[in-house]
Order: sequence, then C-alpha cells, then structure tokens
Amino acid sequence: MMGSSRVSNSHPAGVTNSSVTILVISCNEKNIALFSDTLNAASINRITVIPAAGEARRLLHEKDFDIIIIDAPLPDESGEDLARHASAKGISQVILAVNSEHFNAVSAVCQEEGILTISKPVDKNFLWSALSLAISVSCKLKRMRDENIKLKQKIEDIRIIDRAKCQLISYLNLTEQESHRFIEKQAMDLRSTKRAIAEEILKTYAN
Repeated sequence: MMGSSRVSNSHPAGVTNSSVTILVISCNEKNIALFSDTLNAASINRITVIPAAGEARRLLHEKDFDIIIIDAPLPDESGEDLARHASAKGISQVILAVNSEHFNAVSAVCQEEGILTISKPVDKNFLWSALSLAISVSCKLKRMRDENIKLKQKIEDIRIIDRAKCQLISYLNLTEQESHRFIEKQAMDLRSTKRAIAEEILKTYAN
C-alpha cells in the first residue's frame, strides 16, 4: 500500500491542476463522491460525470479530456472496452477502477495499452498516487502533441515558402538567395509572416 501523497502541482508551463479536464464514468454515487472529493482536494474542478459507456463514447467523439476515470462495471458494458477505446485516441490518460477479484486479470491486459488500473473498493491514498501519475502522463502527452503540431506547421511553412521561391526564380529570374531575401524583406516591411508573403506570391503567379 502506498503512503499518503498529494497530487503534484509540477506541470509544464501554462498547465495547472485547475486546467486539467476530467471525465468520470460511473453510476455508483458513493464512488462518484469519492472521485469528486479527491479531485476537488487537488484543485481539479473541471469534472464531467456521466453514468454509462454509450453516452461516454458519444461525448468522446465531440471533445477530449485529459483524464478519464471509468468505474467498472458500467450499466451497458464491463468498462474495459471503453477504456481501450478512450486510450486508443492517444490524448487521454485512462484510469480504470475494477472489483478486486478482477484486478489482476484486467490489469495484465490493460497495462500494455497504457491504462492505469486500480482496485475497488478504492483506497483514497492509492487514488491520490494514480491521479498524480495520470496528470504527469497527460501533461507529457499534451506537450508531445503540441510539439508535433508545431513541427508539422514548421514543415508546411517551409514547403510553402520554398514553392514561392521557385515562382520568384521562375518568373522574376531571381536567384535562390535573392528570392529568400525578397520574402524576408516583404515580411518585415508589411509586418507579416514569411508564410503569408509566400502564400500571396503563390496566388499572384497562379493567376
């Protein structure tokens, strides 16, 4: 049994417990109260609670959550398939609470998919630890996703700028270095981005 712990407040820049979004799927009022009290104590208050898997699947098509807590079994399914579905999206960190007699079997299967499994009845100290780990993993996933988006954006910017340079080289007989300077100067003079200038060049010579 893990000792008493607190959910860590050490996150990447701009991320705090108050910004973490939680989806709780449970029809057990006692466990809902336990989850909510524990989350509120960690200054996590952006909590959505729904009772069944079907409703959860529909909601997950519409929006993402940082952490998803599934209190199995659910009225319309065991909860394991929902945990796999939610984890497969690659955005949310999933915590699956299962009855103690099923814990070993479920945990062995789910841990390979990055799902945190906890045993019921839920120990509050263990829940603290699971939440701390889930928040850390969620923050890392978000940081990796944001870095990936920035990288893709940068690659796309380079591709468009290079296409614009080719147009300048072709139509204005500029060298590659001259076309580069032309785009940079236009961006500075117009207080715009090099990509925006490149896009205008492509529009101009497309006509």
